[in-house]
Amino acid sequence: MFRIDGKIALVTGGSRGIGRACAEALAEQGATVIVNYLKGEAAGREVAEGIVKAGGKAEIAGFDVADTAATEAAIDGLIKKHGKLDILVANAGIAIDGLLLRLKDDELQRLFDTNVRGALTCARVAMKSMMRSKAGRVIFMSSVIGEMGNVGQTAYAVTKAALLGATKSIAREYASRNVTVNAIAPGFIDTEMTAAMNEEARGMVVKMIPLARTGTAREVAAACVFLASNEAAYVTGQVLRVNGGMYV
Repeated sequence: MFRIDGKIALVTGGSRGIGRACAEALAEQGATVIVNYLKGEAAGREVAEGIVKAGGKAEIAGFDVADTAATEAAIDGLIKKHGKLDILVANAGIAIDGLLLRLKDDELQRLFDTNVRGALTCARVAMKSMMRSKAGRVIFMSSVIGEMGNVGQTAYAVTKAALLGATKSIAREYASRNVTVNAIAPGFIDTEMTAAMNEEARGMVVKMIPLARTGTAREVAAACVFLASNEAAYVTGQVLRVNGGMYV
């Protein structure tokens, strides 16, 4: 169950955190995984080499999803090399926190360029291959913040909420081609991004979670594997929440 042997999967932002966990989990289930990275080539290579050492198949691809031309060229090249692209996990994203009154235009633009336009560019290019194959899986990595909001994260919340709208619309557009489009909305997950929080702040967040603990990247990756698998063939346009009950 949940095997995806022979599938080609691209995970953007796959060199660390949730992206890394998704890349490793997809490879464990038989996919050939392309690990995208922005600046951390060494980290991306470490992930790919670890996958290969464990008996899987992986390679790396360095490009900035915020750079439309570079992204289009990179994904087109990957499709040409492998003959197809079956699974896209649009995970690459950035967070810039701050109150609305202090939000700068360039910060808002950076968030949109990476979190929204970058994800849509990846999906647009990947869709060309998926339409030809009349099959495919697109998985957007949103956030619980995109659903419930949070003080000091207005701009970030807007970008993650935008992915939920994109999920529902693109799912309707390409369902006739047997392409499913879904989103994952992780809650408070232990990653490099959350590691910098002090214990007091972490404790306040945990109090908001009914399961009374933080989540792991592997738990998010499990949701990713399900949505990428044949078992999820009748699931599209949905948001799968992995948040411990933080938002229901």
